Amino acid sequence: MTVLVTVGATALATPYASAAPAGVHAPDLPGADQEAPDGERSSSPDPAASPGPSGPPTSVGIRLLDAPVERRADSRARKYIVDHVHPGTTIKRRIIVQNTSEVRRAIAVYAAAADVAQEGFVLAPDRTENELSSWIHVDKGALRLDADEEAELLVTIVVPAKAEQRERYAVIWAEAAGDSGQTVRNVGRVGIRVYLSVGPGGEPVSGFTIGPLAGSRTPDGTPVVTAEVRNTGKRALDLAGELRLRDGPGGLSVGPVRSEAQTLALGGTTTVRVVLDRRLPDGPWTGKLDLASGWTKGDASGTITFGPVAAPVSDTGDRSGQLRVGGLVGSGLVLILLVLYVYRRRIRHPATAA
Repeated sequence: MTVLVTVGATALATPYASAAPAGVHAPDLPGADQEAPDGERSSSPDPAASPGPSGPPTSVGIRLLDAPVERRADSRARKYIVDHVHPGTTIKRRIIVQNTSEVRRAIAVYAAAADVAQEGFVLAPDRTENELSSWIHVDKGALRLDADEEAELLVTIVVPAKAEQRERYAVIWAEAAGDSGQTVRNVGRVGIRVYLSVGPGGEPVSGFTIGPLAGSRTPDGTPVVTAEVRNTGKRALDLAGELRLRDGPGGLSVGPVRSEAQTLALGGTTTVRVVLDRRLPDGPWTGKLDLASGWTKGDASGTITFGPVAAPVSDTGDRSGQLRVGGLVGSGLVLILLVLYVYRRRIRHPATAA
């Protein structure tokens, strides 16, 4: 039997009256008046509506209420449903849904498809279904909550006995729609990711490697530290961490500076990029980058120098140089031909003695 512990903080979403593009991944989703670090956010207008007033803002919150005790050290399991189970297993998780808008709202709670691709954690549009979302059942799929009222729901995931061995992805959405009678209805949703690995035996190994740290400056002089990270394990990763700089000019030190990267697919690579203050001296610095995805951790260290911004090379200057070289070569050929001409004339018509 799986023992659960209480976790999580409510993730909130305040939608806008504009559509989010289908298939966007989490870092590109529109922001909200309230921070939502623990959940996915999405927004879209009623497709049948035309522009006009939209009434009171529509917002909704969601959070995961519990996670397995054995994942107490896994920070991802406190935000998302992250688990490894055998085929034929049934798991249950409690969630809290809250109406964070100013008026009574109807809220729909459902599972929909997601995937992990090169661009990160990708959300399918609307209620698109995949294999994992079809296994997920929410006991109260339709709610009607007063302002600031919340409800506890039970999410059940039933894994078929013949499920294929691999990791699957989905999102459990809480969706609220404005119903003020205006011509535009804001529809906002916020969700909890699901990373479910299915297969016999223990959980597949997670791991990643971090390449050398490199320093550079953008055209406006902003220093940036970059490192390439590769997923070498058997599960998707959500990387976050901190960069520290020490032993700089005059004994200066910097950090920790927060760093995050997009969700990293199996075998995928991404570049972690940490932007620093423009006033930072060129160095050299001793840098250390610590990254983690849940309980999977790694680090890289190295000497970093930012250096001056490289001046762009003028194409015109390059062509001028080529023309100058070409002109010298051409002049040399003319001189050689002239000498040969004079020499041949002297051989054919020797000068008569006076």
